[in-house]
Amino acid sequence: MTRTPILRTVKAVLITPFDLEKESLQIHESIAPGVIDYAVDISQIGAMPVDGQADLIVEHRGSHEFVNDIRLRADYTANFEVLCARCLDPVPVPLSGNFDLIFRPASADAVSGERAITVDETEIGYYEESGLLLEDVVREQVLLSLPNRTLCTPDCKGLCPSCGQNLNSASCNCEKAPADPRWNALAGLAGTIKLKN
Repeated sequence: MTRTPILRTVKAVLITPFDLEKESLQIHESIAPGVIDYAVDISQIGAMPVDGQADLIVEHRGSHEFVNDIRLRADYTANFEVLCARCLDPVPVPLSGNFDLIFRPASADAVSGERAITVDETEIGYYEESGLLLEDVVREQVLLSLPNRTLCTPDCKGLCPSCGQNLNSASCNCEKAPADPRWNALAGLAGTIKLKN
């Protein structure tokens, strides 16, 4: 008989090497809105299921020296609202993704002075002595997956710079500010420049 995993709504999931010494840690969590602070213009709407696995990878660096790396693999799905870059209206952004990451103790590579790192080391994250917070990893992955700039529509008119009126819903009576005369020298260039194929 197969048991269906129960999703828990969590506040913080700390993953430590001690948790992983005997076996892998199966992750079936549900991160509630407001638990992770993304940015002022990004809001999580509804719970975010996160399913995956954490494993301990013992890295041998000599006869008596070893490092406890944590490999974290997971899938996540959630709905977000991101403020439009022009008019500040909320825009729904459904998001799902997965990651497969390696984390090393911050103290493992703490050496004084500068040193060259290998290509493999650029793919490694670090965790503090207390352990690795699942929420920190998910936050970073969400921020990397969201678009850099979100618009409610491609032709969004934005806000009036004088009164703040959303120009998509109504026009305003503000006088149009004259163009900055310092740009006049460049005004004729748009028609004269031809792009080469």
